[in-house]
Amino acid sequence: MKRKNNYFLYVIIVIMPSILGMLTIYHYVTDRDETERLNDAKWIATIHQKNWDQFISETVTTLDILALSIDAQNDMETVREVVRSTQLTDMRYGSMFLLDATGTFETGTSELLKDHDFNNDPYIQEIMRTNDLIISEEVETLTPEQQVIGIANPILDVNFQLERIVGAHLRVDYMQNIMRMLTPDASISITNSSGKQIMNMNGGIGKNDQVYTLPIDRLPWNIEVSVSDVASGNLLKRTAIFFFPLFILLHIFFFFIKYFMLKKHAKNAEKENEIQKLELVGNLAASTAHEIRNPLTGVKGLIQLLSEKHKQEEDQYYFSIINNEISRINEIVSEFLILGKPTIEKKEHIYVQDIIRELEPLIKSEANLANIHYEDSLPEEPVGIYCNKDQMKQVFLNIAKNALESMSSNGYLSISLTTSAHHCYLTIKDTGVGIPKKEMDRIFEPFYTSKDYGTGLGLVVCKRIVEANKGEITIESSASNGTVVTIILPLDSHSFDS
Repeated sequence: MKRKNNYFLYVIIVIMPSILGMLTIYHYVTDRDETERLNDAKWIATIHQKNWDQFISETVTTLDILALSIDAQNDMETVREVVRSTQLTDMRYGSMFLLDATGTFETGTSELLKDHDFNNDPYIQEIMRTNDLIISEEVETLTPEQQVIGIANPILDVNFQLERIVGAHLRVDYMQNIMRMLTPDASISITNSSGKQIMNMNGGIGKNDQVYTLPIDRLPWNIEVSVSDVASGNLLKRTAIFFFPLFILLHIFFFFIKYFMLKKHAKNAEKENEIQKLELVGNLAASTAHEIRNPLTGVKGLIQLLSEKHKQEEDQYYFSIINNEISRINEIVSEFLILGKPTIEKKEHIYVQDIIRELEPLIKSEANLANIHYEDSLPEEPVGIYCNKDQMKQVFLNIAKNALESMSSNGYLSISLTTSAHHCYLTIKDTGVGIPKKEMDRIFEPFYTSKDYGTGLGLVVCKRIVEANKGEITIESSASNGTVVTIILPLDSHSFDS
């Protein structure tokens, strides 16, 4: 049964939290990995977006400068040379060209452009319609080895009417090389406004790929970056890195729980043994009390007769010692009987002040004999409790006598009574020798005493009586600093009149 309980505890504390923790960690690692892969794709797309925007801005600036240069020249040969020199200074352009207002070719850097019908190009038609910078959404083949994308800028007269069109062919291979240099391992596609792929790198975007899309600011195009695939081995490795410390901590927690449970079990077993020992002593005392007391009564009577017959001082001294020892035996038997009783009978409604006032003459006389100052502090309003009066008197008197015996001349003993909503607190404080720290844990052990003639049952009996009345007794003390004993009892919840 004990082994089954251990297995059950291990499953509850280690196995189940480990499974839940592993699933939680795996979910966290998976989400984090996906976020990182998306951020990587976003970073790649942002780099190429900025590169394309910069390239288009530079191209527009080049075309604007070229338009101004052409506008300042009247000689076509000079214009042709300006266009040619501009194209040769930038390897990003496959060719450059100049068209008239109707889209007819005037001059360019490539002889192949003479036979090209620009009027059929949609982006040229769009320029003629809008008088605005337009970039082609289709890839053209300038030569069998070279693919280009057209971009054109209108040249307007003073009345903002289309006068000429200056344009350039952007080399696709050059832009792909730039993209490959920036991110050599990324799979990228450039798509136009219709979603058609214009160019790609490393095979472009697969059919089932997760894609991050970012628009290019200066173009009606989008950059699509394939998000890298999940690396299962990496996920498991990262999960294990987080999981193993958790697994170790759960085992440490399990061992702590086991330690505290074993400690509590040992404490309960020790307490149970103590209770059994007290019950055994009490049962033994209860069964033999009359057999012990009857002979003692006879012995005490005979001693009294002998003391009346022998009046010598020495004989009387011996008789007094015998009587004291007989009284001590009776006291021990009475304490045994209290230990043996499982419950306290004959309870009644009483006032705590009444018990203390009945005990005051005894306490004051003992205090005066020992030259000890005594005072009490009792509330005027009656404090009622429900208990066995004689046994509660025994508790108060026993603790007060212990306090008196712990003090020498000029000591101080005080008894105070306070209340809360549901309890009363009787505090007995002395300025005696106190109790050393090493003895504090043993003061409620049966038969343990620091007195020369003590039975070691006084505090045990007091605790048994107080706890039987649903109360509590606490002791605070240290060597040479006196002792404070607090008896906590529940207030009587019923009116005495009832």
